[in-house]
Amino acid sequence: MATEIQHSGTVERIEKGKVVVRITSRSACGSCAAKQACGLAEATEKLVEVYTPQWNDYKAGDAVLVGVKQRVGMKAVGLAYGGALVVLLAALVLAIEVLKVQEGVAILYAIAALALYYGALWLFRNKIEQTIQFTITTNN
Repeated sequence: MATEIQHSGTVERIEKGKVVVRITSRSACGSCAAKQACGLAEATEKLVEVYTPQWNDYKAGDAVLVGVKQRVGMKAVGLAYGGALVVLLAALVLAIEVLKVQEGVAILYAIAALALYYGALWLFRNKIEQTIQFTITTNN
């Protein structure tokens, strides 16, 4: 099992302290075990911001490899999908079993709880972003 998930891309632009890379899906995604959760497998292009002290070593148009540790990638997937599923189901069960509301109303509660969950993720995005670090290397 690979310890790092890598995708090739092209430097889109440089900003102080970060490199913005355009990732394009490649055929290797078809055999990747994480393709269902990755989000890059079905996308044709995606922009990734890579914070690096060597940001001035790159220029627009450079071919690069962007990587993320598999453990960190799974953490991101867990926050985005796993946490949302837990919140959705917990709110649904709580509304039906504890609050004794009808199923239609329980669904509305569950959707509201999900919106609050994603709102909390958005509010803490800077803190979360610090734990999910991408690496960048020149693609030779």
